Amino acid sequence: MNPVVVLKWLGVAEMATLALMLLNIVTVHEPAISSVLGPVHGLAYTGTVIAGVLAAAGRHRIWVLSLVPGIGGWLAYRRVTRAGGRSRA
Repeated sequence: MNPVVVLKWLGVAEMATLALMLLNIVTVHEPAISSVLGPVHGLAYTGTVIAGVLAAAGRHRIWVLSLVPGIGGWLAYRRVTRAGGRSRA
């Protein structure tokens, strides 16, 4: 599977889980929701960093962008596609 496509979807998952966790804190603060979304967000973040390293292809700025918590995957994906990466997914 193409790491650029994986980076795109993991970046979306990372942002979505972060938004849902913050929404939970602001509204009902249900511990069950936090206990599910926390690990899912952590896995999405870890996967984003790994996919960022694989999609970087020697370009340091891309994998450094993937380290930004919350939106790093999306930023790295935009940088790959704007810079004419290996794939325009």
